[in-house]
Amino acid sequence: MSMRDTAPSPPNLRHLSAALTIWKLGSISRATSSVHLSQSAITQGLAKLEQELDILLFTRSSTGLHATEAGEIFLRRAERAVNWLTAIEQATSLRSGRKTQPLYRRLTSTQLRTLLSVVEQGSYSRAAQHLGLTQPTVHRAIKELEIVCNQELFQRSPAGMEPSWLARKMARLTSLFLSEIRLGREEVEELKGLSAGSVRIGCLPLARTKLVPHAVTHLLNEFPAAHISIIDGPYEEQLHALLHGQLDMIVGALRHPSPSLEIEQQFLFRDSLHLVVRASHPLAGRAAPPTAELRNLGWIAPKHNTPARETFSRFFADSGFDPPTQMIECSSLVAIRSLLLDSDRVALLPARQVELEVEMGILAASPQPLQGTGRDIGITVRKNWQPTRLQKRFLALLDNF
Repeated sequence: MSMRDTAPSPPNLRHLSAALTIWKLGSISRATSSVHLSQSAITQGLAKLEQELDILLFTRSSTGLHATEAGEIFLRRAERAVNWLTAIEQATSLRSGRKTQPLYRRLTSTQLRTLLSVVEQGSYSRAAQHLGLTQPTVHRAIKELEIVCNQELFQRSPAGMEPSWLARKMARLTSLFLSEIRLGREEVEELKGLSAGSVRIGCLPLARTKLVPHAVTHLLNEFPAAHISIIDGPYEEQLHALLHGQLDMIVGALRHPSPSLEIEQQFLFRDSLHLVVRASHPLAGRAAPPTAELRNLGWIAPKHNTPARETFSRFFADSGFDPPTQMIECSSLVAIRSLLLDSDRVALLPARQVELEVEMGILAASPQPLQGTGRDIGITVRKNWQPTRLQKRFLALLDNF
């Protein structure tokens, strides 16, 4: 799950470092000794960075250089981005057992993008094709990076180039660096009135039917130019994308315990499961029968290792029964609906998830949820994530659902 193909290239890291140092120290002359560049080199690098971003980062006054409004917005994001590169430095220091000079001042954007692409693509040739570079250029960039890190980053295997622990770590931190730079560009574009920004949403089953579409529709009424991406797929894939900065959030059933120390789960509401059948089923419109009878029905069960499946199994266990044996395991609502319509099978689903089918008269949900089937529904984000104005508004719409 990668969404970087159309993203602009990151800025020159030395130029970015110089701009951040000027921002903190307030003058080019004071920045020269910190970044080990001449005053003319810093001035030229700053001019190139401003040209690349198409904004003025600083204004001059008798007291020094001061960030413009656009400069303040971008540099705050850039500072967060560079913090991820500092984490690369910490990782290499821990692995090598020695301190190193600040890595982000010795790396290049090309090296980082190349590393990320080789990890994702699995080979030099595919990475070269993905980046529009020659294979020798990709190979050289990785070798230069290995010299800087003083470690081998890849080993050849029958399947391609196998990344080391450090290469995977660096790829993730690079991805998060790029995500912050992307958000900084978006916020500047928003300030200039050229864009409303973007929201990248990982959408789990319950959220796909009404929660996320409802919030997206209202968001676009307020921000018609916003770019919205709704991504579905297994939770594990969505979590990986979230932790790599490729998603802004995941909306759906929360996981207990939390699968990662690097995420925060925000509760929205508690949702319970209903017995769902076709509209002409003998159980349609009736209260759910006793658990002993339910166990003997033909079931369409949720996928293993999901909150819904855990709830399904716990429902029977709480009544002293083993889970049913007549089961079809299915995670697709489209397939579940077809199976229900063509048979006497039953499913355990949120009423919200089949609300449209019930209104159309093709499916029926039990009047009351089954006891003990409550699940927490909410939003999962990265720890210390800083949402943009557009993303904050989307979160508010979800919270008000």
